[in-house]
Amino acid sequence: MIELERVGFHYPEGQPILNDISFRLAAKERVVLLGANGCGKSSLLKLIDGLLEPTAGEIRYQGERLSTQRLRQRDFARRFRRDVGMVFQSPEAMLFNATVAEEIAYGPERLGMPEPQQVAKRWAERLQLEKYLDTPPYRLSGGEKQRLALACVLACQPRLLLLDEPTANLDPRATGWLVDFLLDQQGLTTLVTTQNLSLATELGQRALILGEDGHLLYDGPLEVALADTELLWRANLAHAHRHRHDDGTEHRHVHVHGDWG
Repeated sequence: MIELERVGFHYPEGQPILNDISFRLAAKERVVLLGANGCGKSSLLKLIDGLLEPTAGEIRYQGERLSTQRLRQRDFARRFRRDVGMVFQSPEAMLFNATVAEEIAYGPERLGMPEPQQVAKRWAERLQLEKYLDTPPYRLSGGEKQRLALACVLACQPRLLLLDEPTANLDPRATGWLVDFLLDQQGLTTLVTTQNLSLATELGQRALILGEDGHLLYDGPLEVALADTELLWRANLAHAHRHRHDDGTEHRHVHVHGDWG
């Protein structure tokens, strides 16, 4: 569905954030994007979502090059915006309508989908927001806003879902609900960023690991990556310290933590 070929990115007059990134996402794949704070995970999702444009290399969606110019063409833009949806780490960045019902219906209305209000009602029920349909989004809790942002994207029936730290605002019960919900979406391709290593195996089978220099350190089976403590240490997803033994010898030990969020 999505192919990145030697993609690089930097903001104007800024240092490179992403360097020489290449990978493909196939339909129905569930992929986890891991990396320390500031390594470029969010920027990479925004590039795939067409919100930023690469400063090097190219991104192709179903074989067609993704660019600002291409997204100005109405037919392509409508198809791409329907097929690819992104939920930001801070849901407030996505919410601007007067009520929850209007918020969920906004995307389907813009895409010309039939009966957007009924679509909104169905997705509110699926994400346990039906009692808030007439409520302003700003009155919701952090977890409820996260579910609302997800409902807004899913109401557009995307084929590829990009989730940026989706559990950041969720309590343990809501996190469990989200994991179960995503597991039920069998036909959906997902790319999820997280620093919660203990949760990663619930979110996908394949791992992409970004280094702090913006290079892709790893692309392969998630379980293999999580067992490689040296790899996780290089990605700043684990810490190392010296341990002194009774005989006076010292060794360095690498420790992996389940949650760095």
